[in-house]
Amino acid sequence: MSGPAFTKVLIANRGEIALRILRACKSMGLETVVVYSQADRDAGYVALADEALCIGPAPASRSYLDQTALLLAAKASGAGAIHPGFGFLSENAEFAARVEQAGLVFIGPTPDNIRDMGDKISAKRLMMEAGVPCVPGPDHALDADYDSSCATARRIGYPVIIKAAGGGGGKGMRIVAQESELKDALSLTREEARRAFGASEIYMEKYLAHPRHVEIQVLADGKGHALWLGSRDCSPQRRHQKMLEEAPAIAIAPDVINGIGARCVAACERLGYRGLGTFEFLMEDGAFFFIEMNTRLQVEHPVTEMVTGLDIVEQQIRVALGEPLTLRQTDITQSGHAFECRINAEDPETFAPSPGVITAWQMPGGPGVRIDSHACAGYRVPPHYDSMIAKLIVHGDTREIALRRLALALDEMRIEGIKTNLPLHRAFVRDAQFIRGGVDIHALENWLKQANRTRDQQHGA
Repeated sequence: MSGPAFTKVLIANRGEIALRILRACKSMGLETVVVYSQADRDAGYVALADEALCIGPAPASRSYLDQTALLLAAKASGAGAIHPGFGFLSENAEFAARVEQAGLVFIGPTPDNIRDMGDKISAKRLMMEAGVPCVPGPDHALDADYDSSCATARRIGYPVIIKAAGGGGGKGMRIVAQESELKDALSLTREEARRAFGASEIYMEKYLAHPRHVEIQVLADGKGHALWLGSRDCSPQRRHQKMLEEAPAIAIAPDVINGIGARCVAACERLGYRGLGTFEFLMEDGAFFFIEMNTRLQVEHPVTEMVTGLDIVEQQIRVALGEPLTLRQTDITQSGHAFECRINAEDPETFAPSPGVITAWQMPGGPGVRIDSHACAGYRVPPHYDSMIAKLIVHGDTREIALRRLALALDEMRIEGIKTNLPLHRAFVRDAQFIRGGVDIHALENWLKQANRTRDQQHGA
């Protein structure tokens, strides 16, 4: 055998991504084991697995985040591998190590890969060594000496941003516009980092005022061969949470994006990286700046699949099976344009979660339309987890065609019984600035503020 072969995969996740992984496994002839919490007992995808095991009550801390329960479920079912999906334990180096120590295959990067890239300071240092462009700022944590931090900020130039080394998801960050704000920002961010991530290490970078958020998807076999699978633009965000993604990222010179992709591949080969990964960059004034690497499958992976024609979840599993990549960079081509909207069970105005029973579920169709979801009419959206209930993905030969299909699909989509962010998506994809393309990471929040002002004026009238 060329690698750690397995025939049965335990899917350590829930919802649409559990179903997506299940489908990939079945298409490869692999048996599947789905674990579920008591809240997800009646989810439709649970019945589609070859085996299903309840691993605990509704709270994630007592089910999907319970490492011991997951390992016991794998042992009881005879699974040879565990796929963590995204979120939960997907970037937990300790869990990846425990999986390997149990003699199982972790379908993801090595524990060392996850550990190295999970610490933002370590990741930045490694990327700088590999020649990947980074946001201006030192590659080490700030010490407790205020004068030293003050000198660092002056060297970088205000505004700066203070970040938690173990942070993510928009947590543990503060923008500092001038020196008088620095002292409080340092102490507050350090304490927030300690509480949220269990470590108080923080670092400082230049704050970029109007960047785009551009990603490079990579795939590596851990045997010295890596590929980049194109770019994505994930700039429309609310509170650092992505809402809408597209591939490829537009208005970037081909030689620039090709150069960045090649550097990401070189970094993967230098690190001995294994599996899927995403290099995240801020792009401002045509320059790229590395911010972090996600060592897992991404929520937005379908837009890359739509433009490349690759099943990247299958590719991820094949790498875990020990198979070397047979694709070469020249085999990777992109055709057309794709968008993804994250459909969340939440109030489109207040963004408060909206759990409950879905009474109507009408999904769009037509050329180039894909729905990734585990939900249906009669499904009860539980209050315990992330609010995303579906992803609407569309593809077209051009961005203009894909955008028209997206607007039409959003109009056709009907979900009743709960509130969703469909109205927000329907309006935003018709915004003139978004239609032109290349919006920055503040565009959606600015658009929401304007929409709120307009609504308040109408109500006041």
